[in-house]
Amino acid sequence: MDGNGRWAKLRGKPRTMGHRSGVEAVRRTVEAAAEIGIEYLTLYGFSTENWKRPESEVSDLMGLLRLFIKRELATLHKNGVRIRIIGDRTRFDDDIRVLLANAEERTQGNARLNLTIALSYGARAEIADAMRQIAQKVAAGEIQADAIDESVVEAHLMTVGMPDPDLLIRTSGEQRISNFLLWQSAYTEFVFDDVLWPDFGREHLEKAIENFAGRERRFGAVI
Repeated sequence: MDGNGRWAKLRGKPRTMGHRSGVEAVRRTVEAAAEIGIEYLTLYGFSTENWKRPESEVSDLMGLLRLFIKRELATLHKNGVRIRIIGDRTRFDDDIRVLLANAEERTQGNARLNLTIALSYGARAEIADAMRQIAQKVAAGEIQADAIDESVVEAHLMTVGMPDPDLLIRTSGEQRISNFLLWQSAYTEFVFDDVLWPDFGREHLEKAIENFAGRERRFGAVI
């Protein structure tokens, strides 16, 4: 979800206003995904690298995170959305960790839309953590080294139990995935849209899905 800062700059507004408008785009996108019938939606909300931003901006983003959960949780739960958080929660304040845990617990029985939010997430860190867990189990004799395969690695990733993404959409015209779901996106189709995230809406989501539907997916095989 890229382009909040540029969206604000183009309008002569502070970056914080771009982030606030970006929250509205999140709301529109989640609603559209549920209505269209998408079963899994993952939003890259805050990366491990985003902690390097100015303290005032990070503080505002944390405030928006608190506000979003408090305001939207009841509606998301009512509409059958299950929330799952992936990322390093240890860097968040205690109250945010409580809010995240409560959101997951309250919605765990829902099945209309599985909404995963990546917060303080980095794919390299995720993979490194998975390797560390596996190494510890090998050292403890729980896993034999020659038994390690893709399924073992996947079982130690934060996305365990989730299907790999079919489609990845990046907004604002940037053509990179910025440390997002590197393992899981091995055969994901990419759509890069020039629209800035605060302007993203249902029409952009449907256009990306239409683009995806017209592609031939071979997964490395010859058809």
